[in-house]
Amino acid sequence: MNNTSTMDTAASADQAERIARAGADIDRLTAQGVREAANLAEISRELRARGCGIPLVADIHFNPKAAEEAALHVEKVRINPGNFVDPGRTFRQLEYTDEEYALELKKIEERFVPFLNLCRQHNTAIRIGVNHGSLSDRIMSRYGDTPAGMVESAMEFLRVAVAHDFRDIVISIKASNTVIMVETVRRLVRAMEAEDMHFPLHLGVTEAGDGEDGRVKSAVGIGTLLAEGIGDTIRVSLSEPPEDEVPVARELADYITARQGAPSVEGEYAPDYNPVAPSRRPTFAVGNIGGGNVPFVMGYDRLPDAVYIRTTPDRLRKQLDSGETGELEGSVVVLRTTHPNPVADISSAIHRLWSEGFRNPVIVSLDYGDTPAGKTVIRASADFGALLLNGLIDGLEIRSATMPEEDINRLSLGILQGARRRVTRTEFVSCPGCGRTMFDLQETVARVKEATDMYPGLKIAVMGCIVNGPGEMADADYGYVGAGVGNVSLYRGKVLVEKNIPSSEAVGRLIALMRADGRID
Repeated sequence: MNNTSTMDTAASADQAERIARAGADIDRLTAQGVREAANLAEISRELRARGCGIPLVADIHFNPKAAEEAALHVEKVRINPGNFVDPGRTFRQLEYTDEEYALELKKIEERFVPFLNLCRQHNTAIRIGVNHGSLSDRIMSRYGDTPAGMVESAMEFLRVAVAHDFRDIVISIKASNTVIMVETVRRLVRAMEAEDMHFPLHLGVTEAGDGEDGRVKSAVGIGTLLAEGIGDTIRVSLSEPPEDEVPVARELADYITARQGAPSVEGEYAPDYNPVAPSRRPTFAVGNIGGGNVPFVMGYDRLPDAVYIRTTPDRLRKQLDSGETGELEGSVVVLRTTHPNPVADISSAIHRLWSEGFRNPVIVSLDYGDTPAGKTVIRASADFGALLLNGLIDGLEIRSATMPEEDINRLSLGILQGARRRVTRTEFVSCPGCGRTMFDLQETVARVKEATDMYPGLKIAVMGCIVNGPGEMADADYGYVGAGVGNVSLYRGKVLVEKNIPSSEAVGRLIALMRADGRID
């Protein structure tokens, strides 16, 4: 997605070209008003004149008129059901009777159908894009800030589209929390299937951050779903130049899709497993491994005295088939595999172990050989992220010939934090920026990180604008949110503490606030 001003035709076209050259199939630009939406026509013309045919998407919030204007000029328009018809969030607890709620749904239909007809007339596709941070007060009043509410927010608009036979729709349903993002998409797939809907899905982890942490978090969430066959388009959101996002997304997509055609791995879920929102597999503790312990990192954590059975999924399945399982008693199972679909191979073996009542803790060891370090970060995050989010493993071992032990340990802990399974550092939620951002986002993130990255458990959000700000950082301790040209507002949780601070002073004021609260030294 572009982070240029949509009113700057040359800069926007230049960046769109760079994004296309980096390998993107589609590019999105914000259109916060009718004026910006109209200028998308100029950007499109400039790109086509240069021989660049990348399709353009308009990103719309709060302004149906801007969506209608954009539909005349671009290939797709993204609307947010949280603010397309419903008013902006006030974070007030509202109550609706069933009759009042039905009237609100009628308002959606009355406003949405003319837009559908306009898009049909101009052959413009629509993305219905739900964000965890921008659910409407109406949805929040009935469902709360939950995956169920996010799904219903999308389904309300899909039902209207289907009733009026408009099918050129893609859906995205995103969160910065990978656990919520994965559960919500799984719920959406099942909700669509229940109503005989089969729309393509766009995947992304919002506000993933920058650097290795941003790549890890994105690969954990997106990779988990891609491994299940869910997802048709993806976007990696990094607080970096947007063209830097594309190689990460390409590597992730290529790594997962390379498994197509691999030999299948037999196996079924354990009876107590919830495939939508899995809880951690119950295991007994062996020292600091398994049970109620945080997931173990081989090579970093203290290794307890125990019996370790190093085996492969295939050998473990044969052992269970034969009934010769005496050595499993009280032991830690360390599984390794060279199967072309490692997640499926490991998962099927653990489900088999679980189904037969064995509660041994399992550590998974995967060797990425001489794969370059940057690719190892993405591949390991996708593999272990899926196993962790699915609650199947008690520890991990990453082996790599291209990464020193210190880097492997950092990556291992980063994957655990990205999957919300173990917290060892400050967590940063930061958006990638767009044409709505009115300060230097990348510089700000770097300054905030430098001052606060040594406080485990502290969560800080740096958001470019108010669109997703207070909502997306719902569980952050502190928030730094763009409030206009050169101005920033500071939040403690969802509570506004200081408003419209000059951006040149805002980082210092944020750090002073955290110090005054006793959260940092």
